[in-house]
Amino acid sequence: MNELPFAATERTSTLKRMSEHPLDLLVIGGGITGAGIALDAASRGLRVGLVEKQDFAAGTSSRSTKLIHGGLRYLKQGEIRLVREVGRERAILYRNAPHLVIPEKMLLPLVERGTYGKWATSVGLWIYDRLAGVGRKERRVMLSKQRTEHVEPLLRRDILRGAGLYIEYRTDDARLTIEVMKTAGRLGALCVNYAEATGLVYEDGKLTGADVTDLITGGSHRISAAKVVNAAGPWADQLRAEDKSLSGKRLHLTKGVHLVVPHEKLPLKQSVYFDVPDGRMIFAIPRGRAVYVGTTDTNYEGNLEAPVLTQADAAYLLNAVNHMFPEAKLQQKDIESGWAGLRPLIHQEGKSPSELSRKDEIFLSPSGLITIAGGKLTGYRKMAERVVDLVAGQLRQEYGKVFKDCHTDTIVLAGGEFGSAEAIPSFIDGLCDSDIGRTAGRKRVEALVYKYGTNAKEVLRRAEESPPGLVGTPSDPDTTLLLAEADYCMTDEMCTGLDDFFVRRTGMLLFDRHAVAAGLELVGEWMAARLQWGEDRKRRLFASFREESAAAATIHEA
Repeated sequence: MNELPFAATERTSTLKRMSEHPLDLLVIGGGITGAGIALDAASRGLRVGLVEKQDFAAGTSSRSTKLIHGGLRYLKQGEIRLVREVGRERAILYRNAPHLVIPEKMLLPLVERGTYGKWATSVGLWIYDRLAGVGRKERRVMLSKQRTEHVEPLLRRDILRGAGLYIEYRTDDARLTIEVMKTAGRLGALCVNYAEATGLVYEDGKLTGADVTDLITGGSHRISAAKVVNAAGPWADQLRAEDKSLSGKRLHLTKGVHLVVPHEKLPLKQSVYFDVPDGRMIFAIPRGRAVYVGTTDTNYEGNLEAPVLTQADAAYLLNAVNHMFPEAKLQQKDIESGWAGLRPLIHQEGKSPSELSRKDEIFLSPSGLITIAGGKLTGYRKMAERVVDLVAGQLRQEYGKVFKDCHTDTIVLAGGEFGSAEAIPSFIDGLCDSDIGRTAGRKRVEALVYKYGTNAKEVLRRAEESPPGLVGTPSDPDTTLLLAEADYCMTDEMCTGLDDFFVRRTGMLLFDRHAVAAGLELVGEWMAARLQWGEDRKRRLFASFREESAAAATIHEA
């Protein structure tokens, strides 16, 4: 199939195309799971459409701990298959999206009465490395107390007994979702954000599609499909209820909170996975000029669209950090931003939030609705494979249609066309040789590459051309590049507003709020001109973003 436009201005025409001819598959939900299903289906030759009522990745898929990992604690829980599978998936993702899957040293301190003893840690990490297929150079190293104190001076020394040092992989979950979605579009998938499935359509009790409302234009579209997959994450049970198939197993939502503080307040030398007094473990992960800490794991029954940070969440994480890094003395005023995300897990009677399995599960309803729930960010590709195997099998049985087998393990994601991770530094060197690259400096160019991958070249090209209306001069490269980023995101990543750009396309609202404050008005005016916002829409989008910005830095009482 031919590559399709993925511009914000093409949303209406893409929805129209979806409604003109029946699809083989309609996916409801534009997080990482839905994106993975769209990519897998399109790569096998299915005519597939995807609708998401918010922006792509706006729910759980932009609110994780942002790690591509096998989950060491799942090994302790005996989930060998899960650890092995996601470990292998991590290697595949590293190969296919090396700009977004970054190896990072992770320190696991061994402390008195901690979760892991020295022998158990050594053996556990050894097993973990082998289950995950970790290369020899990246395998775990056990450190003495003295060596651990040298490696991470901030650690509390009176309870420290040593550490394990191993490799985990950091990612940008929202950008990963966007790149998967763009890759699906390149293979013919019809994907649209801000398009809500407002009603399911049936014929003789069989699900045949959905009525979809374009939340930006107000337009309505009836989309017919042989199969419909519910990949709505925390909203999956709502769709099952509408389908009158919410029985038996159900979702169990838990909330995970992360806080962002300046790196100067918590100057870690590498990521740390450490014990907290209640027996859980949390991460502290440096990212640029900031460090983020998380996560909590509590039952949740509130608003699905806007889970919030509470005083109890913040106190829990701050106390945990100060317990392990007493010199930090973090206070609530040190929190620059944060996020709360929901995990759509499968309910298991009698189990606490932290004990619930992260395994995915597929539910089939009498109407034909296929629901996928549970799972982990790292395992999205295998989840998609299982769903599309099921869909392809049904289409073969019911309509005689035959499709290819899954081969997404060999598909390089958009922006990942480097050949290998080792080629990225030389790619950056090449970009730094351009006029705008030299002016911007290596650090800024490097940040672009680890955001957009090989497409950073296109961002720089737009900055160098400086088209009419693109404010900024070579003497102000940051402004020029910021507007070029916004231009690229609108035309190539279906970015429709300020929230989309500053939160999910760039991550700036969470990790570089000062730059947001400096560039907000210019970016807003540029987007308004390019997307032809009227004055009323411009006011609403600016107001919406300011609410989003305030929410990311607000700690609620309850």
